[in-house]
Amino acid sequence: MTIGRFFEDFQLGERISHATPRTLTEGDAALYLALYGSRYPQYCAAPYAIACGFARTPLDPLLVFHVAFGKTVPDISLNAVANLGYADVRFLEPVFAGDTVFVDSKVIGLKENSNGKTGVVYVQSHAQNQHGNPVLQWQRWVMVHKRDPQTPTGHQHVPKLKTALTAAELPVPNGLRVPDRQDHYTASKKTARDYQIGEVINHGGGITLGDSDHMLATRLYQNNARVHFDAAYMQQQPAGQRLIYGGHIMSLVQALSYTGFENALWLAGFNSGVHANPSFAGDTICAHSVIREISVTDNGIGALRIVSFGQKVASNNTRPDQLFELIDSQTLPADIVLRWDYWLVTA
Repeated sequence: MTIGRFFEDFQLGERISHATPRTLTEGDAALYLALYGSRYPQYCAAPYAIACGFARTPLDPLLVFHVAFGKTVPDISLNAVANLGYADVRFLEPVFAGDTVFVDSKVIGLKENSNGKTGVVYVQSHAQNQHGNPVLQWQRWVMVHKRDPQTPTGHQHVPKLKTALTAAELPVPNGLRVPDRQDHYTASKKTARDYQIGEVINHGGGITLGDSDHMLATRLYQNNARVHFDAAYMQQQPAGQRLIYGGHIMSLVQALSYTGFENALWLAGFNSGVHANPSFAGDTICAHSVIREISVTDNGIGALRIVSFGQKVASNNTRPDQLFELIDSQTLPADIVLRWDYWLVTA
């Protein structure tokens, strides 16, 4: 039985209300922590979260993003070849254990590929909580199989996407502040003023991907894309094996980046994200970051625009001193699996 939408099934301007809202719990937060080992204390230490101005311990914004993203998969990317990228991602309001997330999307672009077998679907998605307050918005584009490769659709509309957020546009949680004795919790006194534009940070170490890890993660997010789960299906595809969900790489890179960004207070948004090359079980991922911009938010807290790279450890690795040249490159080396351009609000 054929399930899910193919490229022909999308209409420009169509609005989709995604099924199965999700109430997030402390159990979700604990499992997320177990999967990635992130050490940012505002997401795991209540006294520090309160000292930062949160009412209580917020959920990691990437956990919220992955869960909201997972809501869209059955309607948008169940028959995807690959998720290609993100733009204008904004974390508008903290989400706490007990909050329920509802998600809807609008189709903002459709472009059939020249091979006639696939097309790219562009969507604008929004998540809100049980009170109707917007908590997250994002744009993404995904390559989707066509049902009938022999019949052209004529779709060639590519939307104009926002290239980057400015510091003034960053959503900063109400009451967010730099806590007293921050270094007591983070073991770092580093502030935004201590970084330099163009500086490359090696976050150290690496994490080896396991099939069980990424499959447990995608189940946590209720992301049922076949490319992550169905080995029999993927043996018939060019990759020949299950792909690691790109968001899993993003969370690994974020977890690794604590070494270097210890005093980050809030992930405010993404400017872009590109899953440049596939990742598979057995790959070891390390992380490096380039400081692209240093600024302040409207409430006077520091802001860093960062481009982080998830790198597959290989014999011919791209050197860290080459990464600055790749922050806007249209092509990326085979060992770069993620290029993620984002803003951190920091001390």
